[in-house]
Amino acid sequence: MKIFDDSTLTLEIAASTFAALGSEQRLHVLCTLVRAGPDGLPIGILGDRCGVTGSTLTHHVKILNQAGLVTQTKQGRSIICAAVAYDQIETLSQYLMTECCADCDPTYEHECHD
Repeated sequence: MKIFDDSTLTLEIAASTFAALGSEQRLHVLCTLVRAGPDGLPIGILGDRCGVTGSTLTHHVKILNQAGLVTQTKQGRSIICAAVAYDQIETLSQYLMTECCADCDPTYEHECHD
């Protein structure tokens, strides 16, 4: 799993992580896991909530896992998926905003965000 912070987040890492979220279904899976909280969801329930099941869900979870956004753990006979990358998601957001308005014309300062 990729772990990154403000000091290690490069353009390449950010791009590959955003690419993992470049699927509507994967983004929905991640949002569902974020809503479920740190305990996550059994894969069957995750599939029901997302409307994605079987090998398609497994494929999406694998990509999100490789991007460091979710984990999968086995509990007895169940596979539990959890969004564990709250810090990484926040870091990605901050990455986008790092240079916000750096090139804004001061004349139009009211149109730039802090």
